Amino acid sequence: MYLLIAPGAHLSRKKAAVAEFARYLRTETVGGMVLLGATAIALIWANSPFSPAYFGLRDLHLGPLSVGDWAKDGLLAIFFFVAGLELKRELVVGELSNFKAAVLPIVAAVGGMIVPALVALGIGWGEPGIEKAWAIPVATDIAFALGVLALTASGLPSSLRVFLLSLAVVDDLGAIVVIAILFTAQFNLLAAGAVVLLLALYWFLQHKRITSPWLYVPIALATWWFMHESGIHATIAGVALALLTRVRRDPYEQEAPAVRLEHRLQPWSAGVAVPVFALFAAGVPVGAEALGKLFEDKIAIGVMAGLVVGKVIGIVGASALAVWLKAAVWPSGAGPRDIVAVATLGGVGFTVSLLIADLSLAEAETAKAAVLIASMIASLLAAVLLIRRSRAHGTMSE
Repeated sequence: MYLLIAPGAHLSRKKAAVAEFARYLRTETVGGMVLLGATAIALIWANSPFSPAYFGLRDLHLGPLSVGDWAKDGLLAIFFFVAGLELKRELVVGELSNFKAAVLPIVAAVGGMIVPALVALGIGWGEPGIEKAWAIPVATDIAFALGVLALTASGLPSSLRVFLLSLAVVDDLGAIVVIAILFTAQFNLLAAGAVVLLLALYWFLQHKRITSPWLYVPIALATWWFMHESGIHATIAGVALALLTRVRRDPYEQEAPAVRLEHRLQPWSAGVAVPVFALFAAGVPVGAEALGKLFEDKIAIGVMAGLVVGKVIGIVGASALAVWLKAAVWPSGAGPRDIVAVATLGGVGFTVSLLIADLSLAEAETAKAAVLIASMIASLLAAVLLIRRSRAHGTMSE
């Protein structure tokens, strides 16, 4: 009996995973457009005669944090919770449940973190702040990258979209680990202990199939607060909770908890949390004087080189090495040229790069301008390459 029903059940799970990923891609594409609009508003507002109102609102304190800090520490926790859910689901029941398929984006992400960091460190060596600012170009922005991919690469295999999503999630999570290590100034052991207990309670409730939001919402908020008080960056709470969320559906359930939470939270993450963060993070001076300083600042130059050049070298080099060593395989229907195009898109460092710039430098405006310019250059280059690859795949299919 098992032999008769198991293959069909496996296929149905794979179809469900593909359908769920398609829904994820659609939401992130729309979110990318909203994010672009929020960035444009921030840049125009911060460089207009009304800029004092912009900076006054950003620095306005609501309770213990400013509006900008609530966006950076609070709203981004939602973003990383959703990204963590998607990564775990892909690893457990999705495309990346196959070991060799999972290895490639993970190895590519590691290469795409190490090489840009080395480029930024090498160019900015000796500059004040480089001991932490080397981490600025390590991340890839999920919403922007998927938005560009969806607009320019309709003819490419869906496996490349999974590759990009997985790569972006892994190196964003890697960046969050870097944040936890570099930017934990004062460690509060009692608060950290409370986090561990709350995470254990969350796991226990998941294990016992408890579904009441009246329990989970207070636990999530308390975990976020104690994580913030521990000295570890509060967005880590979102990642930790996501990785403890159950992704396999029980027979009596219509959806697994991870899928149900994604359905509810992803529109808020892509349409509200990330754009609001961008609104208060992307407001940097971009006048002639600011641009002049940009190309005189070694850290800013290192950030731009790391994102535009280092990302491509790191992602393509690590991917080629993994395939050559037979530890991984190229995404189905795709090859090295497609990986080069997607790797170029990896240079869109926006969300987490802006966050790290804020955390690592006392005066972060120049570095943040470098992130914005590098992300724009990477987007344009990637768009050209992706359109060419999409046309090539269209020709091959005829």
